[in-house]
Amino acid sequence: MQRVKKIMPRHYVMHRDEIKKITASDLFDLTHEDQLRKAQEWIKETAQACSVLAILIATVVFTAAFTIPGGNNEKGFPHFLRSPLFYVFTVTDVASLSFSLSSVVMFLSILTSPRESSDFLSDLPSKLTTGFILLFFSVLTSMITFSASLLLIIRLGKKWTATLYAAAIFPVVILALMEFPVYTNFAANFKDYLGPSKKKKRTHWR
Repeated sequence: MQRVKKIMPRHYVMHRDEIKKITASDLFDLTHEDQLRKAQEWIKETAQACSVLAILIATVVFTAAFTIPGGNNEKGFPHFLRSPLFYVFTVTDVASLSFSLSSVVMFLSILTSPRESSDFLSDLPSKLTTGFILLFFSVLTSMITFSASLLLIIRLGKKWTATLYAAAIFPVVILALMEFPVYTNFAANFKDYLGPSKKKKRTHWR
């Protein structure tokens, strides 16, 4: 519909049907009410599920920040303060908390939006895509945090260290494979909504 709207004369947009006295936009909304309802339910359920996961990650990494691997010495400083892995643990823990809470904000903005048909053109897809990306990075950094804390405690060799990191990345890969088709569909639809560039349009009319 947006493609047709862009290429047709602007004054045609307000023309009304002789029988029902409605515009083309109104007719489109009437004939796609069922699709809109299904889309509203799907994006609501998706945002709710992702919000639960993001809140769970935020809770875990927030707790991990106060449960320092190895504990503290008699002066109150962490035992592994000078270890590079401790810095990895600290940075990724903070990053995971930031990513997860940011994704919660994005998903909550979807849940609190009216979710009208016009919102599905760019607003809701962009919010959901951003939420997916933030959630992906929160899972990634949380698994790195877990691996770093485990390595600080048990001190594995290089071979087992690589194996542990590979095992930690496995859930991230699964999440990426599951969500990547959704992301590509949103990206393709958004690109389709934007349409061809102005240069291509001028060439077409020539």
